[in-house]
Amino acid sequence: MKGKNKEGFVISKKMQKTAVVQVERVVSHPLYSKVLKVFKKYHVHDPKDSCKIGQKVLITECKPISATKKFKLVKVLSEAGKL
Repeated sequence: MKGKNKEGFVISKKMQKTAVVQVERVVSHPLYSKVLKVFKKYHVHDPKDSCKIGQKVLITECKPISATKKFKLVKVLSEAGKL
């Protein structure tokens, strides 16, 4: 798979063929060295409407599909509520 791959949780599925995925990453503060969790939301293209809220999914970068969608769903890693 070309492009960047990310893992995250589906937090919204109110649009057709689109899911909102929240990706968490851990960063260290440059001055104080405190470990912080940083969250970012991505609009993801889901052509089969296969994912549901709470599922852990793998997404990958692709060419822009719309003004906000620049990632597509690769696969569902776990069911909702199960890690």
